Amino acid sequence: MRKYKPLVVSLVISLGVGGLSALLTRDAMRLYDMTAQPPLSPPDWVFSVVWPILFVLMGIAAYLVWDTDSPDRGSALGLYAAQLFFNFCWSLIFFNARRFGFALLWLILLWVLILLTTLRFYRIRSTAGKLMLPYLIWVAFAIYLNAGVWLLNR
Repeated sequence: MRKYKPLVVSLVISLGVGGLSALLTRDAMRLYDMTAQPPLSPPDWVFSVVWPILFVLMGIAAYLVWDTDSPDRGSALGLYAAQLFFNFCWSLIFFNARRFGFALLWLILLWVLILLTTLRFYRIRSTAGKLMLPYLIWVAFAIYLNAGVWLLNR
């Protein structure tokens, strides 16, 4: 049981960030439905399925890195924490503040942080890096969506 506690903590942190973000933006998301959106924009339900899966994968990846003796473990988890913070803030900037252009820049920075985290995780434990890849790809798609919303709603 002792071995599972860090995994549970890692999942609670990851899912907690996502859950708190969703809670704080839920009212603003209704306004988002009224904005012009680019082609390939998925229906709302896709986001509520994809994001929890991504947060679970992130939490497992962070646990796998934590559960090593790597001297780079601390810096890798620091990058992980930074990208979680950027992820959390992006939702507030995009949905609540409706600052689509600034949110796009923030999202690009988030993608860079995810890339750096993924590469660092991969060097420490390849499975952890691989678990971050769906998130990296999804945020690349989110950059496209954010750019489209910004261009269509200026």
